[in-house]
Amino acid sequence: MSEFDRVQETTSFQSVETLKQQLQTLGIQAGDAIMVHSSIKSMGWIAGGAKAVIDALIETITPEGTIVMAAQSAENSEPSYWMLPPVPKEWHEPIRQHMPAYDPHLTPLRGMGKIAECFHRHPKTIRSYHPVHSFMAWGKHAEKWMMEHPLEDSFGMGSPLGTFLNKNVKILLIGVGYDSCTALHLSEHLLDTKTYMNQGAAMLVDGERLWIEYQSVDGDSDRFPELGEAFEKTHADSFFVAKLGQADCRVIQMKPLVEFGTEWLKEHPVVDDEQ
Repeated sequence: MSEFDRVQETTSFQSVETLKQQLQTLGIQAGDAIMVHSSIKSMGWIAGGAKAVIDALIETITPEGTIVMAAQSAENSEPSYWMLPPVPKEWHEPIRQHMPAYDPHLTPLRGMGKIAECFHRHPKTIRSYHPVHSFMAWGKHAEKWMMEHPLEDSFGMGSPLGTFLNKNVKILLIGVGYDSCTALHLSEHLLDTKTYMNQGAAMLVDGERLWIEYQSVDGDSDRFPELGEAFEKTHADSFFVAKLGQADCRVIQMKPLVEFGTEWLKEHPVVDDEQ
């Protein structure tokens, strides 16, 4: 959708101030800890665009709160798995040899959206050190929550997600669905039975650029919309729906969602079609 189309489809003027008013309606307030997933296209035209959204979040949360966003950089990963787009097989090894090492300041986000990209550029945003599944945060707990991010536990209890679980974090889905809800990967990690895949990434180790191989839990976000629908049917007091800009926005309590997600995934195991 072009900017002209967004202007034409926006029914009233939108700005930092109108977004702040809507955030208050959503129950977001000073001192909150929020994890945001977003699509700016769904919000309509806003004076200031992505920066206006970041300003509204920061001014609402204040430095006494904490804003978190996923900052994944999937192109720094094992190239034999790439599908969107795939690359020729003969490129796989050269990619492993020449992919630039992960840098929390310079490595670009992939598929996270313009709001997350703007948030990454904020001078007080701190990004975790996982080369593929990083998070970034601003505010009171940003440095502490981004400090540890184990390579082989990217979405588990040793990761920032595990830290968030008992911190009364609210999830904001702005114009996106549960398939964008990174917290549900923690539900996958909490399962007793998991499948793993061989992964790799370019990293700096003692100042040297190396391709590091590791094991990663095989996640499946395609199942998350069905999981989210089941959650909302039984946990009406744990989520709230309203508008932010023109986008449908959900505010969800993270802990009950993750706990429900783990039980739901246990009760709905993946069926192997080859069996």
